[in-house]
Amino acid sequence: MDVDTLLAKAREGRRALKRLGLVLDADAALKAAVVRQAGLPDAASDWAGKRVLRRALDRSDAAQIRRNPIRRDEPFVCEDCGFENSRGGAQVRDHCARCLASLHVDVVPGDRSSSCGGLLQAEGLEKLGDDWVIGYRCRRCGHRHRCRAHPDDTDALLEMSRRLGVSKGAQ
Repeated sequence: MDVDTLLAKAREGRRALKRLGLVLDADAALKAAVVRQAGLPDAASDWAGKRVLRRALDRSDAAQIRRNPIRRDEPFVCEDCGFENSRGGAQVRDHCARCLASLHVDVVPGDRSSSCGGLLQAEGLEKLGDDWVIGYRCRRCGHRHRCRAHPDDTDALLEMSRRLGVSKGAQ
């Protein structure tokens, strides 16, 4: 197996990296070739094969990129109804307590709709365990989002449940 093929297979995942590390441990010549091609120090020939592969792949920069949405918990004035909302605290306040509207402000590097700033309009309501979950759709980019209702959303949830015909029951 040549070095380029080995490194390509090692990128497939953790299981492949571990398996190929064992291959390097058994083949000193291949390990030396990986160390040379990756520009690792000569002492790396004494490292475990898995460590050599991890350093050769140099995935540390890619590992620092966030791929999941980061919701912002900041006080805001609702763009839909003008209500002044305070921070949520333990549970991120990401929608208006009065009308349930929200802004599409998730931050994900490379996401086309990241911080699009469109209005997320509440369009669904469902019970999930003991919590109510509000379904949203962005008016600008069409992104769909779901979030848990806050305890102080009671009046807005009652109004929404009436409008959607959902039996909300006692909360």
